[in-house]
This record gives sequence, structure tokens and C-alpha cells, in this order.
Amino acid sequence: MTRYGRKKKGVPQKGGSFPIINNNAAGIDIGSEEHWVAVPEDRDENPVRPFGCFTADLHAMARWLKKCGVTTVAMESTGVYWIPPFQILEEYGFEVKLVNARHVKNVPGRKSDISDCQWLQRLHTYGLLSGSFRPDDQICVLRSYWRHRANLVRYAADHIQHMQKALTQMNLHLHKVLVSVTGVTGMNIIRAIIAGERDPRRLALMREPGVKNTSEVIAKALEGDYRQEHLFALKQAVELYDFYHRQIEACDSEMERYLHTIEAKIDPVQNPLPKQKKRGKKPIGNQSFIDLRTELYRISGVDFTQIPGLDALTVQTILSEIGLDPAKFPTEKRFVSWLGLCPNNRITGGEVKSTKTRKTVNRAANAFRMGAQTLANSNVALGGFYRRIRSRLGSPKAITATAHKLARIFYRMWTTGQSYIDLGKDYYENRYRERVLRNITKRAKELGYDAVLQPIGQGVV
Repeated sequence: MTRYGRKKKGVPQKGGSFPIINNNAAGIDIGSEEHWVAVPEDRDENPVRPFGCFTADLHAMARWLKKCGVTTVAMESTGVYWIPPFQILEEYGFEVKLVNARHVKNVPGRKSDISDCQWLQRLHTYGLLSGSFRPDDQICVLRSYWRHRANLVRYAADHIQHMQKALTQMNLHLHKVLVSVTGVTGMNIIRAIIAGERDPRRLALMREPGVKNTSEVIAKALEGDYRQEHLFALKQAVELYDFYHRQIEACDSEMERYLHTIEAKIDPVQNPLPKQKKRGKKPIGNQSFIDLRTELYRISGVDFTQIPGLDALTVQTILSEIGLDPAKFPTEKRFVSWLGLCPNNRITGGEVKSTKTRKTVNRAANAFRMGAQTLANSNVALGGFYRRIRSRLGSPKAITATAHKLARIFYRMWTTGQSYIDLGKDYYENRYRERVLRNITKRAKELGYDAVLQPIGQGVV
């Protein structure tokens, strides 16, 4: 009872219990060798049972849950072991909630697989668990391809470091005279060295016209100690680098085949893509081997690459994590909250203790942050916004604030289908100046003065 004599809804009364939300709830403690399942005590003589991890065991578990009248299941997101039972239970028609293990920690004391699954079942019965976001199945397939591609890119990057290490051990300072050793000039020189060329001047003549340093400077950097063991390491690093790039190309081809199976929201032939905005002179590494921009435009109906800082690779990362249905995020605020890009206000005793963003492992949020970081020197409105925040709060907070704004712009385009219009590099700076001047005038009136604002050096008219 409250002080006014009314009962609070959803709050257990003294001597009572929590209201039951899910009568037919089960809890599963996921393991690498066996899964422990708990159902309501009145559904079976043994309400807690272990099941193996083989596919036949998972089907037996699903049939037992059906027999017990279970309709909804909660399980922890433990490694990758939850994926097979999650998918099989969904095929049987269960409502499956994947919950964060950090949010459902058991009470202190004895801990076992049996108590964990019973604790999950009890919390789910009272409706105290919220499931993690998981996109539609067709997007999960696309996400798997894209995450695998990201791993291949990372493996290829490791062998770039191996190439640089072998070159440095031979005292060849190619990385100091070229922007990237994996560019056209760098790879031509490295392949010639592996083929047996040792003359620095002849190697330097492989310089492409766009290279900043002259042939003489490059030749000087290529005077080194060509030891056989380091040449062998360089050769193997190049071969592995080429191998992983062939795997990336094969992954892109498979992903392109799958993208064609996703229903189109717009026809690029009848509604062609707008002209690609120039992103700068520096080429972007790890570009896709397919026309990814057109495919993303076709399945989403929006050209998100018009947003400054977001290229086709970044947009692909975001869409593969959030899916194609904006209805999953009812409001703009919920979207940025799920990304972890909004302030996480912690209030105790009426006092705000912290407003830092909460720590999350979110690939879509990281993609927005990377897009924000590329705007540091850009000549667009968002670039001006980034620089203004950086001047007051520093780079980390400027990246987060700009990523937050990018996410809101992305959501509005996602839900409305409108195009992005850049407002100019001075837009946010002018708005900030107008707000400051308006506050000064308002403060003067509160103190009983009428403020007249004019530029320095100009007299009163």
C-alpha cells in the first residue's frame, strides 16, 4: 500500500509474491558438453533435466519442452554454444529469449548448472528478463558472411605486418617513403625483390606517378642487407597475403549471390543511385570486390552512403547488425540507446553521479564511431560539429557525440526514406553562436538590463 492507500501495480505486497507473467516458461543453462533445462515443477516428475549437445539431443529437448507445455524459453548467451539450441527451438515454434549472462547473475552462495537453469526459469516466469536483440534470420546469414569477411581482413593485415618486419630486418625502409607498402608501387617493388631484383635504382623506377617521393629517395630507402632467411619470410608473407585476398574475393562473391536472394525495396534501374560524393584523394583499403553500394541501396531502399563518414563497407556493417526492419526500434532514442551512444545517467539520492555512455560490445556502434572519426578534417557540417565538440571536450567525446548524431541521421533516413542534405561546414558553428548570444541577452534581461550586441570595432548606429 502506498501512503495514499492505493496499491502499486507490479510491486509485490508484504507477504505476497511477484505477479506471474509467463506461466509456461523454461530456463536453460547453456554449456559446452550438456545443457540443463528447468520447467515449472508441476509439469513433470523431474522438472530439471540435462540434455547433450548433439543434434538428436537438442531435438529431444525440444520435444520434452513441448510435452511440458512450455511456450517460451530463456537461455544465456554463452560463447557460440547457444546458437544450435536457439535455432532448433525456434524451428519448433518456441519464443526464445537470449539474455545477457551479466544481467542474470545468480545470488551469492552455491552455484551449479541446476541452480542456474532454475534461476533463469524463475526470473523468466516473473517477466524479469529482457531478450537481446537478434535480427531476422536472413540478416543473420548475411551477418555471418560479413563477420567472416572481417576475420579474413584481419588475417591479411597480420601478414602486412610480417612483410614490414622482414623488410625492416633487411634495413629496407619502404614504409617510410610510401604511404602504404601494399599499394601498387609497394607491391610491385616487393614482388620484384622476391623475384631476384636487387638494384635499388631499377626497383625505384617502378614508382607510380602519384607517389610523392622521388625515385632517388625511394632508391636510397631500398639499399639494404638482402639476407636469405628474411627474403624467405617476406616471400611467405606475400603468398599468405595474396591467399587471404583470394579468400576475401570468394567471400564477396558468395555474399553477392546471397544478396540477390533478398527482396528488393527499390529498383536501381528505375530509381538510379545519386552520384557518389567525393570522399578524398586517399583510397580506402579493403574495398569490396562487388558493387556493394548498389546492392545495399536495392535491399534497403535508401542510399546511406550520402551521409558523410559512411561508405559502403561501414553501411554494410551497420545493416548486417541491425537488419532491414526499422520497426525493431520504435523510436530514435531507443535506437541510439541500444547502440550505447547516449548518456547513461546514474542518479543516486537525487544527484547525478555519472553521465558516461555505458560500455557495450556493439559492432554497429563501432562503425558509427569510425565514421565519426573520419570527419575530423572534412569540409561538411558534421565535420564542423566534430571540431567544435573536440575544442571543448576533447577527441573521445567528440567522436561519441558525432557518432550519436550520425546514428540519428541514419535512423531518420531509415524510417522516412529521405535523402541527406548537407547544411554546410558553418551550420553548427552559427547555431552555437546564435544560442550563446541569445543566452547573453536573456541573462541581461533577468538582471534588469537591455543588452545591445554588436561586432567589435563598430560603433552604435
